Amino acid sequence: MRDYSFGNFISTLRQRKGLSQYQLGVLVGVSDKAVSKWESGVSHS
Repeated sequence: MRDYSFGNFISTLRQRKGLSQYQLGVLVGVSDKAVSKWESGVSHS
């Protein structure tokens, strides 16, 4: 099993579903900037 960081995990799942950061943000109620920060490891909240 691979050791994924939170950001890599979110990014991998998002890409497997064919979603942009904007689309994922809309689905979970946050901005695309927040998704970007999650994926880059800048913020987990």
